[in-house]
Amino acid sequence: MGSGKRKGITRMNIRDYIKQKKAEVLVERINSTRFQDFIKRHGRPLSTMFTYYECAMMEVETKFKVLDQEYSLIHDRNPIESIKTRIKSLDSVIEKVGKYGVPLTIESIEENINDIAGVRVICSFPDDIYTLAECLLEQDDVTLLQKKDYIRNPKPSGYRSLHLIISVPIFLEHKKRDMKVEVQFRTIAMDFWASLEHNLRYKRDIPEALSAELAEELLECANISSSLDIRMQRIRKRLSEDSAEIDEMIDSAQWL
Repeated sequence: MGSGKRKGITRMNIRDYIKQKKAEVLVERINSTRFQDFIKRHGRPLSTMFTYYECAMMEVETKFKVLDQEYSLIHDRNPIESIKTRIKSLDSVIEKVGKYGVPLTIESIEENINDIAGVRVICSFPDDIYTLAECLLEQDDVTLLQKKDYIRNPKPSGYRSLHLIISVPIFLEHKKRDMKVEVQFRTIAMDFWASLEHNLRYKRDIPEALSAELAEELLECANISSSLDIRMQRIRKRLSEDSAEIDEMIDSAQWL
């Protein structure tokens, strides 16, 4: 019986097997007496916690919308293509609690899980990412807690993105409360690649040899995508420089 089970695992894509086992563990945790008791005792505090994270997420989203509008007034273009937001589900939070091996309490969740509230900013060009990140961190009510630059230091898979964990205050009826928000910055090309890579990575029943082959292909696509970002940015800079020269010639001509 044991050997048959091992053969089954060999035939199954290893990622699918791990995903299945993680799901089984998660269901087991959710159905456990400990978890059910936690929900019964902390149902309202949990709801309040998620509401606070949602408020923090909206606060950060608003900051980026304001920055985008100001940038368009100064530079006559918008650096942000789109903004996506999400709040982690309770299932995902509980999964991370188990993964990190931390206590199942409200305080522990808030202290150890940094990405319950997430904001993803999709930018036109790589330079826009660093400009917006700098502008955000210059605001006196934003505190940087953690930074991971997967653009300058891509993951082995080819994944590129700038990740920030920040703390922002939300203003409640009688108090102010600091909340953590994860902010991800990507270009359109980075986001397109990451979305497709995620879908392909979790596709079922891919043989191990094909999975390795696809990983190499995806890495090559990521490098091509990065090269495209750089070339498009160069074109934009060239157009901007030429436009500035034309404006300067027009201004000079007006004095003649």
